[in-house]
Amino acid sequence: MTETAPTGKTVANWLVNLLARAFTGAMLALPYRWRVPLAGWLMARVLGPLAGYNRRARASLALALPELPEAERRRLARASLDNAGRAVIESYSGPEFLARFAGRLPEGPGMAALAEAQAAGRPVIIVSGHIGNYDVCRGTLSQAGYRVGGLYRPASNPWVNTHYVRAMGQISSPLFARGRQGLGEMLRFLRGGGVLALLFDQHPPSGAMLRQFGRPTFTTLSVAELALKYHAPVIPIYALRRADGLDFDLFTEAPVPHSTPEAMMQALNDSLERQIRAHPGQWLWAHRRWRPGDTGAGEDGAGDATPPAPVGRRQRL
Repeated sequence: MTETAPTGKTVANWLVNLLARAFTGAMLALPYRWRVPLAGWLMARVLGPLAGYNRRARASLALALPELPEAERRRLARASLDNAGRAVIESYSGPEFLARFAGRLPEGPGMAALAEAQAAGRPVIIVSGHIGNYDVCRGTLSQAGYRVGGLYRPASNPWVNTHYVRAMGQISSPLFARGRQGLGEMLRFLRGGGVLALLFDQHPPSGAMLRQFGRPTFTTLSVAELALKYHAPVIPIYALRRADGLDFDLFTEAPVPHSTPEAMMQALNDSLERQIRAHPGQWLWAHRRWRPGDTGAGEDGAGDATPPAPVGRRQRL
């Protein structure tokens, strides 16, 4: 696992890390069945609104689902932040989190394609979005013996980055820091037949203008380009939270047929949109998927893709 410690050892970052460690430490001191819903409640009712994430989530909902009444958008914004808070503390819970899913694997047609490719020594790319808790799939596959690696963007706060990477590494490894060295290691891992877990639903630095929710949506092409270059199946994979708030339904879809990068990424946009429409309270609407420079995006769509969590920033692509 490569860690690229970002600069930024300022007093402000030290204080942010102090608050982050206090938050995670207090939550982890509680029994698992209490800490997860409490972390969700605090994110939805206290931390998210204070940080402006609730407003950002409602703005994204207004862009994507304008037919919804304002009261429903407010409800979904709170539900989205609640899910985000739960996902953060779940991923920091390490062994307790993984123990809940011991012996389980995602279902669906993608698993046969995954097993076939791995038996032949070929790489696989599993792809998800910020919905439910994608770390569940990464962890269950790793526990089942698959080598599951992920590319991550180091947190801008170096103190936060240290415990953030440590927590992610408990779920599966290797992890590759975004940057020249990390990308090089990731490509070697992929060429060696590894399973690479990627998220693709943030506004990327480069890509193509595709569609999602009927809107022009700037979308990375890197996932498809990697798959075509290394002859890797691209398998949509999801872990969606059940009504009890603690357990998940794990499933895969059939691999996306290899064609052009644009067509493949549009298929992934469509796959994720279906899951978001079915479970709108579980997607991270505060990500601001749309920016004002994108054709058809409103002013409220501006901003960087930053998860509403006090413990860092994730982007595996």
